[in-house]
Amino acid sequence: MQAVRIHRFGGPEVMAIEEIDRPIPSANEVLIKVFAASVNPVDGKMREGKYPVVTEKDLPYVLGRDVSGQIAAAGDDVSSFLIGDEVFAFLSPEHGGYEEFVLARADEVAIMPKSLDAVGAAAVPLAGITAWQGLFDHGGLLQGQRVLIHGGAGGVGHLAIQFAKAKGAWVATTVSAADKEFVSDLGADQMIDYKSEKFENLIEPVDLVFDLIGGETQERSFNVVKPGGALISTLQEPDKARAAERDIRVGRYTAQPNGAQLQQIADLIDESKVKVVIASTFELREAAKAQAALKENHIRGKVVLKVVD
Repeated sequence: MQAVRIHRFGGPEVMAIEEIDRPIPSANEVLIKVFAASVNPVDGKMREGKYPVVTEKDLPYVLGRDVSGQIAAAGDDVSSFLIGDEVFAFLSPEHGGYEEFVLARADEVAIMPKSLDAVGAAAVPLAGITAWQGLFDHGGLLQGQRVLIHGGAGGVGHLAIQFAKAKGAWVATTVSAADKEFVSDLGADQMIDYKSEKFENLIEPVDLVFDLIGGETQERSFNVVKPGGALISTLQEPDKARAAERDIRVGRYTAQPNGAQLQQIADLIDESKVKVVIASTFELREAAKAQAALKENHIRGKVVLKVVD
């Protein structure tokens, strides 16, 4: 089978499409024939050697963390899926999605939303699970609460807005001026242009800040969280001493594969409560170009590799 692998860390030029052996599932795994694979910022970090989960000892390494496809084979202990089931998955780091067949633990996998094609489904798992776990598992967001989402037009952000609205929360988000209409259509209640407006001067206190930006944006976010509220980041650990002074709960997390949560997300998509936005698609052989586009361009939604037609 074909796969996009790296043999050393570096820029997009270290990515090569190669012929490798098709894997065989162990007892608790399934083999997925990959239709499409999502491209995420973490893929670039892995390629550059800046993601500690992937080290020199893991090379050569297949990039990619989420896929859509069809069950091609299953281990002896797998009873939850049948050969031919169309599925999507957020993969553990030991398996990469930029390939024609990929292994996944059965508990990482969910049945694909019926209302999405393969490209749309591949865009969901990593971004969707990241948004879900940040808002609900770590952020504790409840119906009727207020949340500020930094970076609402991106892959994780555009899903986070919709999940929060589906939960019954009030949602503000920081975006560029060009993206205000886009996030308004997703359901955002207040849109703030991060380039020309200071969110801390415009927003009433919130129960949760979901930080997808970090840096100065995170530091300024302490000013808008209610006492007893939370500041949760995917990027860097917020200042715990400052949080204690303000009676704010803070945390940084890394999303973990979870097939049950992915199935809940699929249900919301099929209930038309969540839509998935695709910024652009590339062929598998264009994986380097896809990663460059994600890093260099202003992306609204997700970038996806089409592995098979």
